[in-house]
Amino acid sequence: MTTNHLAIPVLGALLALGACQKPPSNAAAARQVFGNGMQWIDLTHPFSSQTIYWPTAKPFSLEVVANGVTPDGYFYAANNISAAEHGGTHLDAPIHFAQGHRAVDAIPVRQLIGPAAVVDVRDSAGWNPDYLVTVRDFERWESGYGRIEDGAIVLIRTGWAQHWSERRRYLGTPKTGSAAVAELHFPGLDPEAARWLVRERRISAIGLDTPSIDRGQSRDYLSHRILFEADIPAFENVASLDALPHIGGYVIALPMKIGGGSGGPLRIVAAIPR
Repeated sequence: MTTNHLAIPVLGALLALGACQKPPSNAAAARQVFGNGMQWIDLTHPFSSQTIYWPTAKPFSLEVVANGVTPDGYFYAANNISAAEHGGTHLDAPIHFAQGHRAVDAIPVRQLIGPAAVVDVRDSAGWNPDYLVTVRDFERWESGYGRIEDGAIVLIRTGWAQHWSERRRYLGTPKTGSAAVAELHFPGLDPEAARWLVRERRISAIGLDTPSIDRGQSRDYLSHRILFEADIPAFENVASLDALPHIGGYVIALPMKIGGGSGGPLRIVAAIPR
C-alpha cells in the first residue's frame, strides 16, 4: 500500500488510534485526529422535505410526534421519518445492481474509510450535463498527484453540487415519476473508466456530487454494474467536495446499517490537516 505525503498525518494517527494499547498513546493519537490539528469537513446534504431523490423514489418525510413541554414540565421532541433508500447523500450497496453481492450491512467498515483521491473534472463537466468521466481524467489526475493508492476512496468533483438547491438544474427536469427518467441530465462515470478502476486500481469505494454514478441519460447503468460486481460501493449526492484538496484528506463514510439494504442515508465526512 502506498500513501501520499499529505495523507500520512491523518492515516498514521487513525491507525495509531486503533493499534495502541497504552492509554497515553491512545490519547495522543486521539488528539492528533480529533484535535485542533485537523479540520473536519461535512460532505453530507441535510435530509428534509427539500432533499432531492430519484424521480421514482419516495421522498424524505418527517412527521412531528412531539415538540413541546410535557404535562410533567420537561421538554420532549420526537419524530417519525420515512424515505426511499436512495436519495440525498446516500450509499449504493453492491447488491443494488449485482445479485448475490453485499448489502449495506455486509460492507466491511474498513472499506468505508480511507484516504481520499479527489478528481476534479469541473472544467469539462461544469458546462456539459451529459459528461462522462473518462480513463483520461484519472490518468491526468495521476500525472499530477501520483498513482491512486490501494484502499483509496475516489471522490469525483463535477461541480454539480452547486445546483443542489435547484431541482430542475440538478436533475435536468423538475418532473417526478417514471416519465421523468428519460429527461434526466447530469454527469456520471464512463463504464470504461469503471472497468479501469476495477482492473487497474484497488480502490475501496467511489463517490461523486451528482445523483448517480451513471450519467442521467444512462439506460443500462453499466458503471453501477461493473463496480458492484467487484463489491465496490458508491456514494451519490456528495456535498462540499470543493472544500477538499486533491490529496491529503481522509474520508469516513458511514451509512445507516440497514439489514439486507440496497442502499441507505449516508453521513460522510473528511478530515484534512490544517
